Amino acid sequence: MRRIISIMAACLMLSSCGRTSSLYYWGGNTNGTTTYEHLAYKSYDKQTPESLCKLIVAYEDIVSHPKGTRQVPPPGICAEYGYLLLQSGTAETFSNHATLNQKMTFEGLDYAKLFRQRGEEMMKKEIELYPESERFIAPLLKRLTE
Repeated sequence: MRRIISIMAACLMLSSCGRTSSLYYWGGNTNGTTTYEHLAYKSYDKQTPESLCKLIVAYEDIVSHPKGTRQVPPPGICAEYGYLLLQSGTAETFSNHATLNQKMTFEGLDYAKLFRQRGEEMMKKEIELYPESERFIAPLLKRLTE
């Protein structure tokens, strides 16, 4: 009887060692951090036009191709991405410094109009996916779009 219990306990312990799936997709892993963590830190620590362009493309990938168990963008990503797109100068920086490959992420050449529309869309999507964020996002969106 003890042998059966020991075998069952060992099987249970080994079965829990399988691969765990993440609830949200944060853009793959690079050197032990997710792409989002790496690029966001790099962009905010020592922001360059190139790091900003990389961050915009990473955000677009995360929100456009959600993975993970829930199949939706992680909490806060849509709002953070929308806020970045609505900041003055972001479209101009992207237009002047993005690589051709990065520019192919977006259709069209009027980045000011495109980023404004996409920024508002992302802020609204944040509220749609996470309704508890409305009390923070709605006033911010109103202030940014006026």
